[in-house]
Amino acid sequence: MLDTNKQYILENERVRLEPLQLSHFESLLPYSLKEPELWIYSLTPGNGAKNLTAYITEAIQQTSNGTTYAFAVVDKESNIIVGSTRFYDIQPHHQTTQIGYTWYGKEFQGTGINKNCKLLMLDFAFGQLNVKRVEFRADANNKRSIAAMNSIGCTKEGVLRSNCSSPSGRRDSIVLSILQSEWNNSVRSELLRKT
Repeated sequence: MLDTNKQYILENERVRLEPLQLSHFESLLPYSLKEPELWIYSLTPGNGAKNLTAYITEAIQQTSNGTTYAFAVVDKESNIIVGSTRFYDIQPHHQTTQIGYTWYGKEFQGTGINKNCKLLMLDFAFGQLNVKRVEFRADANNKRSIAAMNSIGCTKEGVLRSNCSSPSGRRDSIVLSILQSEWNNSVRSELLRKT
C-alpha cells in the first residue's frame, strides 16, 4: 500500500495534491476563520486557529502511522491552496481505503476541483495501490457531500444509524463506494468526461 515515508504528489492540469504539512496552516487559516459552515458536518472540525492546528497535526500523525495519507489541494489555475482531502482507514490486508475529510473554500466549490481531485485519487488507489474497493462516508444530512459523491459515480450502500459521535451528538452516516471493476469498466471514463 502507501509508503508513509514517501512524498506523494498527485496532479493534473487543474489541481495538485501535495502532502499536508504544518506549513500549509497559514494558507488554510482564512477558510478556518471565515467559513464556519465548512465544519458543520466534520467529525474533526478545523474552525478556528486552535482546531485547525489540531486538525493538521492529527492528519500528519495518522499519516506517519500508515492509517491515513492527507493532502493539501492546490488550484493550479490560481496557484492557491483551496482545501484538503485524504485517504484514510487504509487497510492493506483487505485492499481497501476510504477517501474523505474533504473540504474546499466556498469560492472553489462547484468549480470542478473536487472531480479532478477524486479522479487523481481514484486513479492512484485503483492503479498504483491496487485497492479493490474505495469507500466514502458522510453525515446522512450532508446533502452537498452526498451529491458530490453521487456525481463522481459512487454507489450508495446504505446508512449506518448512530454509528459515530460528532460535535453535535450522534450521527447517521451514509456509506457509498466504488469497486475496482466499476472504476475500470465505466466509472473512470464517465468521471473523466465530467472533468
